[in-house]
Amino acid sequence: MRVVRRPRRSRGPRTGRTRRAVHIPDAVRLLLLCCLPGAAAAAALVLCTIGGGRPAAERLAAEPARPATARHTAPRPPVVPRSDWLGDAARRQPPPRYDDRVVAVFLHHTDTPNGYDCADTPRILRDLYAGQTGARDWDDIGYNFVVDRCGTVYEGRAGGIDRPVTGAHTQGFNHRTTGIAALGTFTAGVPVPRALTDAIAALAAWKLGLSGTDPRTAVRLVSSNNRSRYAAGTTVAMPAVAGHDDGYRTSCPGAALSARIPEIRERAARLQGRAAAPRQAQAP
Repeated sequence: MRVVRRPRRSRGPRTGRTRRAVHIPDAVRLLLLCCLPGAAAAAALVLCTIGGGRPAAERLAAEPARPATARHTAPRPPVVPRSDWLGDAARRQPPPRYDDRVVAVFLHHTDTPNGYDCADTPRILRDLYAGQTGARDWDDIGYNFVVDRCGTVYEGRAGGIDRPVTGAHTQGFNHRTTGIAALGTFTAGVPVPRALTDAIAALAAWKLGLSGTDPRTAVRLVSSNNRSRYAAGTTVAMPAVAGHDDGYRTSCPGAALSARIPEIRERAARLQGRAAAPRQAQAP
């Protein structure tokens, strides 16, 4: 009797390596369950499990961590250093003082004539410096920055353009703030040059961006003396871009410039890359 042998199944070459599990994404598993009926779906799910993609915890651990929300910053605009306009007119003065950061900007006008040639700005700044350090006996010019009608930004008070220098511009609110003065007088009905407001917005966007402050928010500031609008020690929700008259009883920065502050806030926020609605208040 002839014995018929069944052909042996080819098992492939022996390599000594185990088969690698194939990772099947969760979306494919769901597709199998939706498309296969009854037991077939269950079998497919078992195969997916045995096929052993990495456990969920392992997969999550392997994924790169998402970066924290990026801080909204803006580039620093060109700033003329005080040495360029002050020169040898600088007098001896005490060392500058600093805060930990800047979270608000106060806008001023210098209450000087408007019909100047921008080439004369350095001379006008020297006159302002002489008046504040002379007749008023201040240790330095009070404003951290001055912007002329052509949009040129000048460093005012000494201490460093990039640093949070404590100014002398707004009674009660010189700490954690920067004073920006518009060169001229901007009372009601006076035209406010676009170059001026654009430069102020760019300066505010950069300076506030260093602390991550949205120019459209309100920030909490503490009044340091009773000569401000608020008693010493009072915590005030102040606009991040404010007029001098928000913190002190004065007509500065003038009705015409005050009317442009909302526009300045919005432009500064856009320069920081912001689009969402701002929060109502921000902790100091």
